[in-house]
Amino acid sequence: QVQLVESGGGLVQAGGSLRLSCAASGRSFSSYAMGWFRQADGKEREFVAAISRLGGSTRYVDSVKGRFTISRDNAKNTVYLQMNSLKPEDTAVYYCAVDQTTASWRVAVSGREYDYWGQGTQVTVSS
Repeated sequence: QVQLVESGGGLVQAGGSLRLSCAASGRSFSSYAMGWFRQADGKEREFVAAISRLGGSTRYVDSVKGRFTISRDNAKNTVYLQMNSLKPEDTAVYYCAVDQTTASWRVAVSGREYDYWGQGTQVTVSS
């Protein structure tokens, strides 16, 4: 069982920045690929970004490329999502998730590939 706790959400004006953090329990953090997803009101959950077990591979949804950066610190059991140039359409609840893959390069896009999820943190971008 892996527990995930997100933090760093909040209210920000368009053009601003936020950094989300996701702290994971357990001693096998470097064995997991990690992902960030988001869900806006009335919409389906959407993939945002993912990072491979050792951080060598990353992947982003097109709408955040060049604005968001995913990173991880395996010594701190934490994955981050740096969000710059935020837009009102980025408003959503953001979730981190664990992919217990054995493939060192995998960065899965589908939520079905993820095994554990955090409770989410709200990000609201005002215009």
